[in-house]
Amino acid sequence: MSEFTGIGASVRRKEDRPFLTGAGTFIDDLEFPGALHCHVLRSPHAHARIKAILTGQAANAPGVCAVFTGAHMAADGIGEMAPLWQITSKDGSPMKEPPRWAIARDQVRHVGEPVAVVIADDLAAAADAAELIQIDYDILSATVMSENALQSGAPQLHEAAPGNVCFEWERGDKEAVDAAIAVADRVIKLDLTNNRLVGAAVETRGVVGCWDAAARSIILYSTTQTPHHIRKVVARQLGLTENKIRVVSPDMGGGFGNKGKHYPEETIMAWAAAKLGRTVKWIARRDESFVSDTQGRDHQTHAELAIDRHGTFLGLRVQTLANIGAYISTFGANIPSAIYTALLSGVYKTPAIHVQVTGVFTNTVPTDAYRGAGRPEACYLLERLADQAARETGMGRLGIRKRNMIAAADMPFTTAIGPTYDCGDFPKILDRACEIAGYAGFEGRRADALKNGRYRGLGIASFVESSGIAPSRMAAAMGARVGYFEAAQIRVDADGGLRAMLGTHNHGQGHATTFAQILSTRLGVPFARIEIIEGDTGTVPIGTGTFGSRSIAVGGSALNNAADKIIAKGRKIAAHMLEASLGDVEFADGAFAVTGTDKRIAFEDIAAAAYRPADYPLEELEPGLDETAYYDPPNFAFSNGAHIAEVEIDAETGRIELLGYVAVDDIGTVINPMIVEGQLHGGLAQGIGQVLMEHCVYDPGNGQLLTGSFMDYAVPRADTMPQILSELDESQPCTHNPLGAKGCGESGAIGAPAAVASAVLDALSGFGVAEIQMPLTPESIWRAINTAEA
Repeated sequence: MSEFTGIGASVRRKEDRPFLTGAGTFIDDLEFPGALHCHVLRSPHAHARIKAILTGQAANAPGVCAVFTGAHMAADGIGEMAPLWQITSKDGSPMKEPPRWAIARDQVRHVGEPVAVVIADDLAAAADAAELIQIDYDILSATVMSENALQSGAPQLHEAAPGNVCFEWERGDKEAVDAAIAVADRVIKLDLTNNRLVGAAVETRGVVGCWDAAARSIILYSTTQTPHHIRKVVARQLGLTENKIRVVSPDMGGGFGNKGKHYPEETIMAWAAAKLGRTVKWIARRDESFVSDTQGRDHQTHAELAIDRHGTFLGLRVQTLANIGAYISTFGANIPSAIYTALLSGVYKTPAIHVQVTGVFTNTVPTDAYRGAGRPEACYLLERLADQAARETGMGRLGIRKRNMIAAADMPFTTAIGPTYDCGDFPKILDRACEIAGYAGFEGRRADALKNGRYRGLGIASFVESSGIAPSRMAAAMGARVGYFEAAQIRVDADGGLRAMLGTHNHGQGHATTFAQILSTRLGVPFARIEIIEGDTGTVPIGTGTFGSRSIAVGGSALNNAADKIIAKGRKIAAHMLEASLGDVEFADGAFAVTGTDKRIAFEDIAAAAYRPADYPLEELEPGLDETAYYDPPNFAFSNGAHIAEVEIDAETGRIELLGYVAVDDIGTVINPMIVEGQLHGGLAQGIGQVLMEHCVYDPGNGQLLTGSFMDYAVPRADTMPQILSELDESQPCTHNPLGAKGCGESGAIGAPAAVASAVLDALSGFGVAEIQMPLTPESIWRAINTAEA
């Protein structure tokens, strides 16, 4: 009997063999005979006017083919880089949207902004020539922190954005929250920082522009999670129709949201390739990535939670300053507004919520989606408030959470901030996490640790994740300039094998395996005979891409619906072949059968007949077996989870040891448990990195990036990670997509910062330490202990 490979099986990933044997096709692996190489000259200043650029010496240097500046792009009419989301301020006005050019024109606004490119026969020649470019800068004052950028007299980045304000977003019922605070027995107040992060993927970004002289079109190879979006925006900038640009995104070493954005280099390489009639290649150095890849988070928040004497949540007031960076990135405005604020109810039935978010321009790299994208910020805020409320009331952390949690019986539940959760059993998930973590026996473990001079703490985080991004109608209402549907096409070969083309993108999620499992289950075709194709606008007609935990919930649903169409067409062919009424033909276990008879025909034979229509009634039945489906979700798929961390602290050094981590997650239907566990572990590494060590820091005086390499920017290593116990709960499948699936990719990054911070503060409670801002480094722990003792 063959091994089960359908939905629910922990099938090993079929895509891993090429990577393990060195046969992957990453951008830098691709061979382009005669290709030119590009070096991007970047601004060394955070804020300056460009008075003059002298490129003559560089242009005449050995091996140099061209030197381009912003003036060259302007002369060719190359358009600006417009974001794909427009936020509306609370007064009804659109966000301030200053122009952003692929190569700076007249002014630079962050260290690392492109000011010129040198294209040469080889990279060394291009880099050498770039040193010959002379630029006369008029250096201006810089501002890097949101609160400073808003102050009177602060340096102004854009004439179109007075006061450095991009938008002032408002959501919720202010009057109801004011009333709740007025009658509250207690108001819990917190000031929180959500630290700025660098994506730090294993593979840096890369772009290759190829000119096809015969077709007079461009093939753009790019490390992007969203090939169709890149085709759209680059075509618009270059003034081309989309059919004149093909975007190919092959294997990719990590995405994390950073590679789902439009970057200057994509426009530059496409334009340069067409202008020179040659192939032009650019691969980022690691130091370039630090000053050019979008960065994540960077919130300053003041929150107030009103509670009554029983610990019941009455109202929540949130005021956040969101650092947008120097320009608005692709989704940079909607992450801290629409996405973040939508989850400020979390797992709690808070009856009144009001939030204000001010998006602020600063002389830093633009911020945008980074794994979790708004959801970790919301979870961290809510769970820190819950812990503080427990401390101030003496109710206990579990008690105050349970009192305020939305129950399964309340579903569907419309939160005070807007979204409607279709299903979930939050108390059950938390109870199970506590059981696995041995919550009841923790105080005994704490006492044993204290005997050895170690301070042990346990932390809790419960959260909701808005996955399956996004219902296009909801996105459009909040300013989206593109749709968020997904498309899938299934081509059945004459021998019964399948090829499926999807608009999603696989950069570590295991799509070749999980999508094949869906099709194997639906169509009965052996797993090994199914090929999944993604990442090429030349072979996939349309799509949105992979981000926001949407691949299975949205892409998988499109694939499922395309399978429905294949089955429907197969039933017509079977009815003809079996001389039966269409209504009497059913499909199950890989075969079509006539109800109540032993007449049946295998899927493979139907496939063969589809391409051999010698006796078809062609006026009723077309040859072939090839179907396409589009899926636009009616709502987000709301995953949820409860995570518990246990830590031990050495008070003399401030060193934190993560002893264990428990994660119980409800992601609806699980296609492949092993792949889900891998996704969870990856997200946990990033969430643990944020809370314990990662911090992108700029010099407040001159805007220089102080953490510009891995010598200064810490990331978690193998010895950072604890033992992880994870469990999946499938009892609450999503009610509005055909697979019942919810997203899983962001879970670890959402829960870990709150859970680990909760554990650390619990361990330090005996010292009277109630507050430390992320990252919780040994130095900051040591300082907090010694300051409290003093």
